[in-house]
Amino acid sequence: MKKRSLAGAIEDLCFADHKIALVSGPRQCGKTTMARAMLRGRRVGRYANWDDIAFRRQWARDPSAVVPATAGGAVPLVVLDEVHKHRKWKRHLKGVYDSLERPCDILVTGSARLDVYRRGSDSLLGRHFAFRLHPFTIAELRRPEPISPDEALDRLFAGPPRRSAERTEALEAMLRFGPFPEPFLAQSDRKARMWRRSREQLVVREDLRDLSRLPELDRIEMLTAMLPERVGSLYSVPALAEDLEAGNQTVQRWLRYLAQLYYLFEVKPYSRRIPRSLKKGGKIYLWDYGGIEDAAARLENLVACHLLAACHTWTDTGHGAFDLTYVRNKEKQEIDFLVVRDGVPWLPVEVKLNDVEPSPNWRKFAPLLPCTRGLQVVRRPTWSVHEYGPSRVLVAGAAEALSCLV
Repeated sequence: MKKRSLAGAIEDLCFADHKIALVSGPRQCGKTTMARAMLRGRRVGRYANWDDIAFRRQWARDPSAVVPATAGGAVPLVVLDEVHKHRKWKRHLKGVYDSLERPCDILVTGSARLDVYRRGSDSLLGRHFAFRLHPFTIAELRRPEPISPDEALDRLFAGPPRRSAERTEALEAMLRFGPFPEPFLAQSDRKARMWRRSREQLVVREDLRDLSRLPELDRIEMLTAMLPERVGSLYSVPALAEDLEAGNQTVQRWLRYLAQLYYLFEVKPYSRRIPRSLKKGGKIYLWDYGGIEDAAARLENLVACHLLAACHTWTDTGHGAFDLTYVRNKEKQEIDFLVVRDGVPWLPVEVKLNDVEPSPNWRKFAPLLPCTRGLQVVRRPTWSVHEYGPSRVLVAGAAEALSCLV
């Protein structure tokens, strides 16, 4: 079993003060497995799943009964899986927390964004911390303890690392099978295809139905089939609407629901102090990129997922407010990604499949960004530093570069 880096952060930042931990993330990214592992380490506590009818009845009658009785000074861990599907889950959880007579740690997991299910229930303000769990990253497979953003940047530019066959194999496996634990660990093309088909049906036919009550599930399945070929490119809602024979607002609503269910995410442009910059128009990426046919788009999606995991982890653990954006002007010159820290550009990242020479776009954008360092990620192993005035751009292999993140 792979130890998840988020588990240590939850223990140190949340359970040290006995606050409720709300952990959201894509379906089948490992939330339940991580929670059960933490429960085994605690040795006292309880696991409850909303799909269990007996638990649902108990939760409706007496939510406080979920807290087990303990002897001595042991602090139990209570794991509530998918309990946010209950209409008044926050009110019940607040009541359980406020009525505790002795310390108890509570971990709530959900495959949809937990704040989507508020539905007028009482706030948990001051009683919880929220975390987002991602599928595997190269860094997490190598090093389960997360590092700070400054340490990550220093490691990235410290010099050429020793090449590792383990990192290279992890990169190739992720490109082939995707980052989710089950297909990645199985290392089987047939099982990966079966898993991917099952997951898409569960997201659309169950999670989306529960979230939205939408009747147009067939056309939403058509939309999910169209998205892989649009990864990494500016997407057009009118074009999607025409293909799906639906209205623009309807398609926008479908995309918003798929984002809330962690099926896709959108990267928006950064435009401050960029002459003739693009101010509208996002790029779509998938949480599971294993099914993308185009090799360049699949690599770009993999890098996007690693950068988003770093942004979410650093934000959720108190290192600042990190956002993932990109830079593009009206002449169609572009830097694929720009990590923004507390509103200030922090690290621009370009992705190339095989080109180890710096992109000509660095000469255009490096002087316009207040970043002294930039990164160009290439699939094959390479390592070289290029200077653009006060800025240094590192061209590095994906396995080595991404292993410096979280």
